[in-house]
Amino acid sequence: MLWVLSKWIFGGGGGNEIVSNSAHPRIRHAFVKYKDLTVGQTWSTFMNTSAIPESADFAGATTGLVFIRQGQIRYNMGNFQVAIENPESWGGDTANDSVPDVIARYNIEGDWGSISVSGLARQLNTSLGNSESAFGASIAGRINTTGKDDIRFQFHKGELGRYVGVAAVKDLYGEEVEDLTSVLVAYRHFWTESLRSTVLYGKVEGDVSNRERTQWGVNLFQDLTKELTVGFEVGNFSLDELDKNSNYIQATMRYAL
Repeated sequence: MLWVLSKWIFGGGGGNEIVSNSAHPRIRHAFVKYKDLTVGQTWSTFMNTSAIPESADFAGATTGLVFIRQGQIRYNMGNFQVAIENPESWGGDTANDSVPDVIARYNIEGDWGSISVSGLARQLNTSLGNSESAFGASIAGRINTTGKDDIRFQFHKGELGRYVGVAAVKDLYGEEVEDLTSVLVAYRHFWTESLRSTVLYGKVEGDVSNRERTQWGVNLFQDLTKELTVGFEVGNFSLDELDKNSNYIQATMRYAL
């Protein structure tokens, strides 16, 4: 049990501050939460974890997904959250990243599901030493439909760079700040109480880099026990700007305490 816990917190090595803020030892989550204040490393305030589709891959449909963890100071005021988080100018001069990213988020919840609206402001530093302001916004959520079914979605727009698509596009290309448009939508249907499927689609487009990434997938999950789930997924990942794509088949077994 202690080995599993240490792998969850410290698993892996190397890495960088683009997506997972990795270091040696690699700390995945390590934070202190006191009342409405959270200090430490965990999922970014800009990331809505309830909007992640169920997938055979841990990160779900990475194309179109905000998936990032990093050091931060976050304060909750009811449904409103504000945070300063670790800066990183991917594609620029990271040595001058001294101004933290600022994130504001508002959550709306009810019996129908939940939605979050988020905004991001940060300072990026180019390779030639220039500072550029960058802004972006996001709306994401999970909406209950019929029975236990739900639809999950994310839409992101602006100068978001490393925050979207798990390194799909950089923050900076030369001296220009990347502007992206991203969408992710997934529908989960329960065939029985323990058998379910998700159909998902994601896309990211960068205006400066002209990068265009798409992904679709279909899966089937079965709960064998309350703690143990097995799953199978087929799909396709495409690098449209390179006219390259790859079909994938993935199986998974998940044990949750």
